[in-house]
Amino acid sequence: MTLEQHPAHGDYPDPGENTAIPNICEALSILGAKWSFMVIAQLSGGPQRFKQLLRNVKVVKTQSLTDTLRHLEATGVVRREVFPTIPVTVEYSLTRKGHDFRRVIDEMEQWVEKWKPKNQDNL
Repeated sequence: MTLEQHPAHGDYPDPGENTAIPNICEALSILGAKWSFMVIAQLSGGPQRFKQLLRNVKVVKTQSLTDTLRHLEATGVVRREVFPTIPVTVEYSLTRKGHDFRRVIDEMEQWVEKWKPKNQDNL
């Protein structure tokens, strides 16, 4: 008996026919950058400069933050805005897509809280 036929699991479509899988894979590729969750969480509070992000996401190194921001910008989650000041000011903020993605992260957090083992507070 396959998972799709198992009565406890209901009637699931054949995974080969499930159009949600490529979409979910795309969403997970956005989170493929190691620090994406933390950067999105920080930027959900409003725009920040690079040094602010570096201070607020304490565990990330400079190059890793640079790579993560580039990845999130390339996927349309983060907007990089350059202001013509001396010295030049650069701010990062979430796009509309980024704000929507924050809701996905919130849902995932609720799922983890619901299902984590009782003795693991730091899962």
